[in-house]
This record gives sequence, structure tokens and C-alpha cells, in this order.
Amino acid sequence: MPASEKKLKNIISILPNSPGVYKYYSSEGELIYIGKAKSLKKRVSSYFNKNQYDDKKTKVLVSRIADIQYTVVDTEFDALLLENNLIKEFKPRFNIDWKDDKSYPFIRLTKERFPKIFPTRNPVKDGSEYFGPYGSVRMMHTILELVRNLYPLRNCNLILSDSNIKAGKFKVCLEYQIGNCKGPCEAFQSEESYNTSIEQVRKILKGNVSEVIQYLKKEMVDASTELLFEVAAEAKKKLDILENYQGKSTVVTQVKHDVDVFNIAETEKSAFINYLKVNHGFIIQTQTLEYKKRLNETPQELLETAIAEMRNRYNSKSSEIIVPFNLDIEDDNIKFTEPKSGDKKKLLDLSLKNAIYYKNDRVSQTEKLNPDLKVERVMKQMKEDLRLTELPHHIECFDNSNFQGAYPVSAMVCFRNGKPSKKDYRHFNIKTVEGPDDFASMKEAVTRRYKRMVEEDQPLPQLLIVDGGKGQLSSTVDALKEMNLYGKIPVIGIAKRLEEIYYPDDPLPLYIDKKSETLRIIQHMRDEAHRFGITHHRNRRDKGTLVSELTSIKGIGAESAKQLLSQFKSVKRIKEASPESIAAIVGEARAKLVKEYFGG
Repeated sequence: MPASEKKLKNIISILPNSPGVYKYYSSEGELIYIGKAKSLKKRVSSYFNKNQYDDKKTKVLVSRIADIQYTVVDTEFDALLLENNLIKEFKPRFNIDWKDDKSYPFIRLTKERFPKIFPTRNPVKDGSEYFGPYGSVRMMHTILELVRNLYPLRNCNLILSDSNIKAGKFKVCLEYQIGNCKGPCEAFQSEESYNTSIEQVRKILKGNVSEVIQYLKKEMVDASTELLFEVAAEAKKKLDILENYQGKSTVVTQVKHDVDVFNIAETEKSAFINYLKVNHGFIIQTQTLEYKKRLNETPQELLETAIAEMRNRYNSKSSEIIVPFNLDIEDDNIKFTEPKSGDKKKLLDLSLKNAIYYKNDRVSQTEKLNPDLKVERVMKQMKEDLRLTELPHHIECFDNSNFQGAYPVSAMVCFRNGKPSKKDYRHFNIKTVEGPDDFASMKEAVTRRYKRMVEEDQPLPQLLIVDGGKGQLSSTVDALKEMNLYGKIPVIGIAKRLEEIYYPDDPLPLYIDKKSETLRIIQHMRDEAHRFGITHHRNRRDKGTLVSELTSIKGIGAESAKQLLSQFKSVKRIKEASPESIAAIVGEARAKLVKEYFGG
């Protein structure tokens, strides 16, 4: 498999099932295509399924892909908007020549004297301004209608040159009579006044809907006061649509001025810093860079370096920079903001999400090429999370099983380098405990296991886990102390209720992040020990039930019953066996008793 194909497969395998925008790059580093997706993994994977497309342009596109980058967003609608912003910014060749998605609605602001606004699905290069795309046609028409109500504009196709107006060539139409136009065709509205309205419209269409919201609230209150409840209800409906849009969209925010957003995610050796460039409420640029740590740089130092580099690279003049923590930078022309809530916090969270995804991707790709790196990383994480003194390459976990006090067994599973080592699994049929005593059973199993390991000079595990709370942990500690092994084998207990971790001599449990690999491995070991123990316990119980049936035959003891089961495997086969074959095992006298019992 070519190296480039292997690289793409590795990238695709770790793509998230999240909405976002993906970017395809050629081997020369050229951005050749930008697309949106409800699920990045499914959408990007579809390009590389054989015979997926008959379209020659698509095949050409796929053949030129050498690298894939992506940006995660919160919703499919946000992905749509971000895709459009990035396409307008970078104009990739395959997006310009061919687009396989449906055309989305835009609002067009024409470039002419006394400009007009209207909806369109087919942008043309005539100098007009386009706003959108809008994920909802209803929302687009709502904004368009509200803009027209706030700032009445003409919708005719008259050529309103200064000479035509002065010559009196036009007469106002019905739109003027009903208040939808202020009559610039007869000079009832000056060009200066009209352009002032256009400037306000432009601001609203760029995302500043606060004026529209205030207008709707006033209209709703005024209509209610005048008992015009239908008008008030319609205003309320429009208000809900706008506020819902405003509250859910991150890509189009209510941050009205230009801002830069930075956030950071780290590993031991690298920092991953994401940059979002926001222009008039739109994210028009996003990129994540990896910085290799050289001299144990602090997050603040790394972020400061990235800010200087990215602002210079993208020629950013934003007067505000949103960051996750305080930086030691003084600049009278720049304001650094650490938001705790609101739209700016949403942008900061989105930046962090992308930094984390990029970090996880890079780590996964590296570990796929070198699995030993993953083992080392996981072991270091477990050592840190569990406060161990050495890496836990060898871990053992114990669990007990019994049925109403009968047939008590204990199971031990062994994990090496975070993976099950099934050849090292062990069962213990509890011999010294009467009744359902979980603590004593645990003590016996632990004692038998490590006494034998010491006698055979086997290496001891770097961590011992017992399934249970303080009682099982105390019994394990007692067993280790009696063997002079306490302190040589770190031991913890895991309780099922809240997955809390208990340490000897510490009354307070430790709670590990529910999503951490450390807890996942501990849970896997606990579940594996339970499964292994239950399976052995069930087999022993079933065998015990059969033995009990045979020993109920007068004259047949436990040893004879075991011999018969060992040979015939089941009571049914014993029942069907000939007297001679039974006699060959337990003698003629006992064989006669068995056959008489089963009616033979």
C-alpha cells in the first residue's frame, strides 16, 4: 500500500462522527476542495469507497487528495455556514468548477444606485453582495421581511439615475402608497438617506440582529397594547425564530466586531493550538498547529508564540483576542478577553474542541504506526492517575462468586500492557471458608496466589485490584501483610456503585474521570474477572448438582459419583449405559444399585 494511501486511511479511521467541514489538500499542499458533513467520518469515507461515483470530476478530485484536515462544529447548520464562508475565502478549484450539493438560498444586495435586496439561489459575479447561505428558507424570508419593514427599500427595476429622476420620468407606484417604499424615483427620499438605510441593512445581514429583535419586541408590545393580538402573535413567532437562530448558531455569532480566538490542548511532548478568525460574526478562517515542546515551555509561552505567528500569517488586525487564560502580553491596541459565558465563551469552547480533536488524531496516527507508544502513554497515564511509583505493565484483579454460600470460587485475571493475558488467568476453589464470607474468600485466594508466586520466584505484579469496597480491600491487605508482601504490591479496590477507587488506610475514595483510559482498563479487568469467575462457578455448580443426584442413590458415595461423571460426562449417559460399563468403573454391586435407581 502506498504511503499516501496509508496516511489517508489512518486519518479517515479516526475522524469523528460529528458535524463539521472537511478540507482536501493535494500533494503540493494546495487546498482543492471544501465540503460540509453531518458526520465527518461517514461523508469523507464515502469518497474513498470504490465505484462510489461515476462522475469523472469526482474521480479526479479523489485521485489528487494527499491530505485531509477538518473543523468540528456543533450543528449541521453551522457546518453549512462555515463551508460557505471558507469557500468564499479560499475559492478551491473543485468547489468553483463543480459542486455536488444543492444550491442554498442567499440574500442579494445589488450594486447600483439605490440598491435592492431580494432572495436568490444563483449568485452571479456582478459586484453584488451576497449574504448566507441560509439553512432555512423560512428564516431567510423572515429576516428579509423584517429588514424591509425596518428600512423600506424599492423593489422595482427602474434605472434611477440622477438625470432620469430630475427629468421626472417616473411616478411612484403602489409600493409607495402602502408604505413599502419611500419613493426615491420621484426624489421623495434622497440618495444619502437611502444609503444610510442600506448600511444598516448590511449590518443586520452580517449577523447583527439585535436591532431587529428590539424592533420585534417593541412591535409585539405595541400591538398587544392596541389589542392587535394577531399582529402581536406574528411578531412573537418571528422573534422566536430569530432568537432560536441566534442562540443555537456558533458559526454566526453576535460578536459584532472582528476577533481572533485561540485555545490549546497538550500532550507531554506537543501542544496543539487552534485559531479561529471571526469577521462580522462569521468564522472565515480556522487552523490548528502542532508545536513540539523543546524546553518545557508553559502553555502561556506556547500560546503567545502561536498568537504572534497566526496573526502575522493571516494578517489579522483584530483589536480583541479571546484566550482561555491570562497572558503576559501588554499592547494598548489589543484587548485580551477570557470569557466565562455568552457567545465569546461558545467560540472559545469551539476552538478547544477542534484543538482536542486534532490532538487525538495526531496521537492516534502516531500510535498506529508505533503501537509501543500507545502502551507507554497508557501506562504513564495509569501511573499518574493511580499515584503509583512504577508503570503498571503487569496488573492482576480478583473477584469472588458463590451461590447462597455454596460452591465459592475466586477468579484472578491478568493484564499485561493494558491487554488481557488469558494464559495467566487462574481459578481458586475456596477450601477454608464456610458459608457466604466474601472477605475470607478474598483473603484465601490472594494468599494462595502470591504464596505460590513467591515460592516459584515469579515476578510480582505492579498493581493488584480487588473487586469490592473497603472490606475486600482490608482482607487483601491482611493477606499481603501475613506474607510480608504489603508495600511490595500496590493494591486498590474498585466499588461498583460510583466506580470509586479505594486505597488502604485512606477513608476517602478517589474518583477518576469517567472517560479516562485508566478507568476503562480497570472496568475491563473487573468485568473480565467477573465473567471468568461466573463461568467457572456455573460449571462447578452444575457439576455439583449432578454429583448430588448420584449421591442420593443409596450406596453411592461422592467419590463413585465423580468417577462415573468423569467417564460418562452426564447423568443421561449413565442412565443409558450398560451394567457392564458401569461395573468396570465402580464394581458390579454399585453398578446394580445405579441401574435399579434409574429403572434399568
